[in-house]
Amino acid sequence: MKVMIRETAKGLEAYVPKKDLEEMVVETEKDGLWGGWAKLANGWVFAMPEFDEPPQLPITVEARRLATAEED
Repeated sequence: MKVMIRETAKGLEAYVPKKDLEEMVVETEKDGLWGGWAKLANGWVFAMPEFDEPPQLPITVEARRLATAEED
C-alpha cells in the first residue's frame, strides 16, 4: 500500500491516499522509522521498508499493513 511520510511540527505524519487517511506516527519498532513497523494514531500498523540511509522527507513508499490484535 502506498504511504506518504512527511515531517510536521508535531512529528511524523503518514498519509494513505487509497484510504484518504492522514494520521500521526505514534510508535515505531526501531529508533528510526525505517526497517521495522510503525503504528499510526488510529491503531494501524505498517511494515516500513528499510533504507541504508534515511531518505529525505516527504517520501512515498510501499508499506505492508500488518494485522493487529484487535482485528483477530
